[in-house]
Amino acid sequence: MAEPISPATAVKRPHGNRNLLLVVLGVLVIVAIAAGGYGLWYILIGPSSLAAVGTAAPVIPAGSAVAAPASFDGTWNVNTTLGAAVDGTASFVGYRVQEQLVGVGGHTAVGRTTKVTGSMTVSGSVVDNVQVTADMTALTSDNDQRENQLRRQAIETDSFPTSMFKTIAPIGLGTLPADGKTVHATAKGTLTIHGVTRTVTIDLAVQRQGGIVAVVGSVPIVFADWSIQKPTSFALLSVDDHGIMELHLLFTHA
Repeated sequence: MAEPISPATAVKRPHGNRNLLLVVLGVLVIVAIAAGGYGLWYILIGPSSLAAVGTAAPVIPAGSAVAAPASFDGTWNVNTTLGAAVDGTASFVGYRVQEQLVGVGGHTAVGRTTKVTGSMTVSGSVVDNVQVTADMTALTSDNDQRENQLRRQAIETDSFPTSMFKTIAPIGLGTLPADGKTVHATAKGTLTIHGVTRTVTIDLAVQRQGGIVAVVGSVPIVFADWSIQKPTSFALLSVDDHGIMELHLLFTHA
């Protein structure tokens, strides 16, 4: 016959479960510290949900209304008052890089800055003199520790606070996009990242809604081409030697 459980033993069991829970939590905290806090953050919060920029069509913020100018010719400036960063409808420049994290596996790191200035001139269906400057010190991603690392590693925003793109040839649209329609074009220009300037070609999608012209595009970036060293950290097993630069820009007439 089984030995009866004493009242004292019965009382101790909840305490035993509580102690076990405290041990498990303690292990998680130690793991989080060893991994720079990143692994536990990922488990509890999850990865970024920011979708990749595509070239099918730009995203014009819902409810945004800007009257179309009497003439589309002239100067257009990047507008940073429209849209929101959280859903990718604001003007931004950013990156997308694949990484392998301790205890997590594959993860796409996405960082964006909405501190962007720029302008372009339009004459008929030709766009020229495009210049866009991004404040890299304002990059934000799904983890503050990544931004802190990038201040001194990889793109080293402390030393190279801005990136810039300038066209070196006019962009022919063929025809100005009708309201709500998308046209595709190619922009050739110089891209400066990490203090290094190289010539790139970016495929663009352009859409107009009233007085808003939205432009999206992306270009692959091989880190070595811009003298960028891959970042390292306790939480990072590996990171690709290349990434994607993305842009989503909303222009309004000056």
